Amino acid sequence: MFKFFSRGQFQIWQLETLLLQRDTYMNYSKPLSTTSVGWSQNLSTIRPKNLVLGVGSRLKCLLLDNWQRGWILLFWIMVMAGLFAWKFNQYREMAAFQVMGYCLTTAKGAAETLKLNMAFILLPVCRNMLTWLRSTRARLFIPFDDNINFHKIIACAIVVGILLHAGNHLTCDFPRLIHSSPEKFAPIASDFNNIKPTYKDLLTGVEGVTGISMVILMAIAFTLATRHFRRNILKLPAPFNRLTGFNAFWYSHHLLGLVYVLLLVHGNFLYLVHRWYQKTTWMYISVPLFLYAAERSLRTCRSEHYSVKILKVSVLPGDVFILVMSKPNGFKYKSGQYIFLQCPTISPFEWHPFSITSAPGDNYLSVHIRTVGDWTQELKQVFTEEVGSACVIGRAKFGHLGNMDQRGLPKLLVDGPYGAPAQDYRNYDVLLLVGLGIGATPFISILKDLLNNTRTEYPMDSNTETSRSDDSFNSYASSNMTSSEKTKSQKTTNAHFYWVTREAGSFEWFKGVMNEVADMDHKGQIEMHNYLTSVYEEGDARSTLITMVQALNHAKHGVDILSGTRVRTHFARPNWKEVFNKIASKYPYATVGVFYCGMPLLAKELRKLSHELTHKTSTRFEFHKEYF
Repeated sequence: MFKFFSRGQFQIWQLETLLLQRDTYMNYSKPLSTTSVGWSQNLSTIRPKNLVLGVGSRLKCLLLDNWQRGWILLFWIMVMAGLFAWKFNQYREMAAFQVMGYCLTTAKGAAETLKLNMAFILLPVCRNMLTWLRSTRARLFIPFDDNINFHKIIACAIVVGILLHAGNHLTCDFPRLIHSSPEKFAPIASDFNNIKPTYKDLLTGVEGVTGISMVILMAIAFTLATRHFRRNILKLPAPFNRLTGFNAFWYSHHLLGLVYVLLLVHGNFLYLVHRWYQKTTWMYISVPLFLYAAERSLRTCRSEHYSVKILKVSVLPGDVFILVMSKPNGFKYKSGQYIFLQCPTISPFEWHPFSITSAPGDNYLSVHIRTVGDWTQELKQVFTEEVGSACVIGRAKFGHLGNMDQRGLPKLLVDGPYGAPAQDYRNYDVLLLVGLGIGATPFISILKDLLNNTRTEYPMDSNTETSRSDDSFNSYASSNMTSSEKTKSQKTTNAHFYWVTREAGSFEWFKGVMNEVADMDHKGQIEMHNYLTSVYEEGDARSTLITMVQALNHAKHGVDILSGTRVRTHFARPNWKEVFNKIASKYPYATVGVFYCGMPLLAKELRKLSHELTHKTSTRFEFHKEYF
């Protein structure tokens, strides 16, 4: 801050004026979202407080927010209950019930739910299918944003099913079978080749070996997929530390391919069932397996077709770098979607997702990547080190010609695009975009897309210059929007972007975009707010001087001293309740899409405020989240 004084940009009399007119500048520094619209326009619709009404309103908000999840889960539970009851009663009528009792019926009922769930668990990870379904009316009643959560819930149901199925077999009906009297065993002797099996025979048979093998493999995959292992929270000593992290999760999950082979074998060698049409395992999993196999095949073929050229790599503060790539022929996407990247130089198997930060109308693809893991660190080094270097960076080895493009740069493969919550932003009248740190990336593409639409309405004069960051990917200018894109109707009229970060250097990431929006947004449709949480909040005596200096500089030169853009930086965290109230008062009877990308903690507060303001005002807030 004091560098401004040392350079002579502020004189003593200006400092005196700042101190004498403190309140004026402090008020000037308040967020731009403050509106003169009377709150009574919209907030007057608040309903009278009453215990019964309060409970009813909470239930209403709960239903509005969760009815899609609710009916999916209810339908799934009812199907499982129906299958369990059907198989339970079927085995209850069989002769084996007299020997093994309810242990057998429970195990077989659980087995039927396991078949269903082993089929269902594949569907939420068929990304291409889900991306296509997002563009259909199915998005109105299926919560595609919760696909991974549903995947995890099904995994939990599989664990319960395994405990019931394997537990009853191993501890209940197997002991009852081997200790049964000859008279009780006689009616089912033909199912066991007229020889009463021993416990060892049951475990070493095809059913026993495949069943135990599946349990072991799934236990490994499920354990390494838990949060503490996957996110490297659990610290293990060498060499067991290799069991933590994303790589262990990713590779162990591929063990489930072998599990499905064992499941088909297991379901084909049943002791008490002999007719082929009664062996239903293949009926459950054949279609989902085909869809998933087609999904993986499509990804492989498309990634080879979508090999891209690196146009520019920029290293920015905060361990972030930008990759600007050529846009493959036929590659179409929507703002808010994401792609997967693979660098064969590092690993021919690993794919990692990144939000697209370029707009659909741009003639290039760009992603902002933060180096938070070994793969991203190696990717940064691969593209910033000298190609001719003989050094070895982690798993990346230069000189493998098969992994290089024509210019000697490492190959980069692209897979996608894939659907994300933010891609539906056009369905809303007003947008409230909230990004924490690198979580701002999905919304940069949206802002650029809105800016491109503004360009079509207000063409720039050829002599007009826009402020751009030298480190920005905007040096590859937006261009060549198709006529259909230019004329496409857009429901969204206004957007409010709140970017919250701890490091002032982060503002360099999207400096060019911010300046472009400030220059081109003639109608004031886009409001941008930067919040720096490492500084005390405005109004605190410890941040008073920098706040006043910042306000004076912005008023005098139109440039923020922290971000170096025309977007003013505020301190500490936003008052989200005030933000929601102001938007509600400014846009009565509008539908506001609230899109959040960041850590889970803030999502709860934003969701709660969306519920409250939807109930209390005439403005409807619809909350969507994605985590990084």
